[in-house]
Amino acid sequence: MSKIKIVCDSSAGLTDEEIKKYNITIVPLSVMIDGTVYVERETITNDQFPAMMKNANSLPKTSQPPIGKFVDAFDKLGEDGSEVLCVTMMESISGTVHAAEQAAGMTKTKVTVYDSQTTDQGMAFQIVEAAKVIEDGGSVEDAISKMKDVLAKSKLYLAIDNLDNLVAGGRISKFAGAVSNLLNIKVMLQVYGGQIHIEAKGRGLKSIHKEWGKILDEMARGPKVKRIGISHVDAGKEVDRLLANLKELYPNINVVVRETVPIIATHTGMGACCLLYYTE
Repeated sequence: MSKIKIVCDSSAGLTDEEIKKYNITIVPLSVMIDGTVYVERETITNDQFPAMMKNANSLPKTSQPPIGKFVDAFDKLGEDGSEVLCVTMMESISGTVHAAEQAAGMTKTKVTVYDSQTTDQGMAFQIVEAAKVIEDGGSVEDAISKMKDVLAKSKLYLAIDNLDNLVAGGRISKFAGAVSNLLNIKVMLQVYGGQIHIEAKGRGLKSIHKEWGKILDEMARGPKVKRIGISHVDAGKEVDRLLANLKELYPNINVVVRETVPIIATHTGMGACCLLYYTE
């Protein structure tokens, strides 16, 4: 029986320990800041990016991995006869899945490309569970079935503090953005069905704190929570507040807190705070 190896793009919110434990290959995305291209996990870190974005003359530009990067990874991993499961971030925010699909058609290695329909730690939840299935002797089909199950039991909520990047990136109109910022409008987004949806909006941080309260109540009333993550863009105070509430509710769960990757930070802007979790 051939061995199965996992490849994913660098938006996946995996810890270094998970990457090493499950021997996961990362194909990096890149970001251009004031004319200089930086490669995620190679020439720029998540922690470095917020300050660089804040001081940039214009909104950074993000790029999916070149097809050749995927081809090289697939070729190398398949040299010993292994097949590859390639997991990508959701199509609605990046064409990475299509680059991987094209690369899969250009390699001799047997590759299955799977759109996780999410990103960041939500994507990591799926990959880790898939890796466990493969470690136990499961097939690619078994791993994908498990990822779909995890996705169905996952939640991703994202509080946007400042709409400037969404306006600059063409996600909302300049007029709407100007009015919203003038009125101090904060937005709570949710990702489901592979798309970003507006969950709620209101004036000031109190409105967001109210929404976080509703979400925490939802968590407490729902199925048993297995894993929790917080990803953010230089949102220290909000992270501390949310983390304190989570630790009170779930003292036995280690909440993974991390700066998100540059490609996501570019879209969400400074101060964004994301809560991700999945349940039994």
